[in-house]
Amino acid sequence: MTQPGPVPKPPTLRDVAQRAGVHSGTASRALNPRTRSMVNSDTVKRVLRAAAALGYEPNPIARSLRTNKTHTVGMFIPDVSNPLFSSMVRGVERVLSEQDYALLLADTDNSVERESSLYTALRGRQVDGLVIATAQRDSPLIDRMLTDQVPFVLVNRVSLEHSTLAVTGDEASGVRQAVAHLAGLGHTRIAYLAGPQRTSTGVVRLAAFRQSMLEHGFTPLPEEIVECASWSEEAGSEAMARLCAAGLAATAVVAGNDMIAAGCYDVLREFGIGCPDDVSVIGFNDMPFVDKFSPPLTTVRLPNRELGEEGAALLLDRMAGQAPIAKTIVLPVSLVVRGSTAPPR
Repeated sequence: MTQPGPVPKPPTLRDVAQRAGVHSGTASRALNPRTRSMVNSDTVKRVLRAAAALGYEPNPIARSLRTNKTHTVGMFIPDVSNPLFSSMVRGVERVLSEQDYALLLADTDNSVERESSLYTALRGRQVDGLVIATAQRDSPLIDRMLTDQVPFVLVNRVSLEHSTLAVTGDEASGVRQAVAHLAGLGHTRIAYLAGPQRTSTGVVRLAAFRQSMLEHGFTPLPEEIVECASWSEEAGSEAMARLCAAGLAATAVVAGNDMIAAGCYDVLREFGIGCPDDVSVIGFNDMPFVDKFSPPLTTVRLPNRELGEEGAALLLDRMAGQAPIAKTIVLPVSLVVRGSTAPPR
């Protein structure tokens, strides 16, 4: 029986450099998207051809030992099943991959304890930075990251206690647009189903609703503002049921997000209340498929992919020492008018 021969060694960076006729350092810079611009374009082509011919694959472990960087970034999201985050993650990943970074996704399941353990795990894997898309106000995570001097950026949220790097949609503008749209249709009694006030997003959107109502000369009634237990369809159903059981006098409802708005639909039908004939409903986020609701949902569109892209770019700048410790980028939002809003009877 023929004995198998020795397994050939994989080509090294030195092999690529020798084949291309350049120094190993030059080959390394040519192969790295972040430093490629430092090398003559003809040399880059020669090095890339040599790497392809040899079947060379960069060794991330060896590179991390040389540079003290792992070229990995962690991203925390609160709920992987929420469609809001899919395009946001894609935006982050697109920008990071262009700079040869890998993304490690961590689902906290809206748990502060799980968030803490995941942070410890990612720190153990020596990630170079973190993208934080969770929104718990009282989470100690930001304090830990600041103490540990870990580069991070908040996405789709801001910190109400710390000055940090953050990229967010113009939450207040979105709520103002929703209230202005309803006021323009003739609504004067508008209820609000708020997101959990333990989250920064919930606090910002509720404050904007109260302020917008006052600006239009309306009185935001305490009994017509209901805090939802979570950003979920079930919580929206429970909140809407409480309003209906108490005798719904409002002719319109603004929901803290699209999931909460979705929870309103079945409850309104159960109580024999038509949408939008009797009550108009507006959501927030413009998640996939809300245009397929019956009726299609009027909602505030967040630029989710752009939020991810801007957040990743800002984090890369921070890790390269090219961004300040504190900076907030606010991206514009827009109201998408569909069939769930109409003038009151």
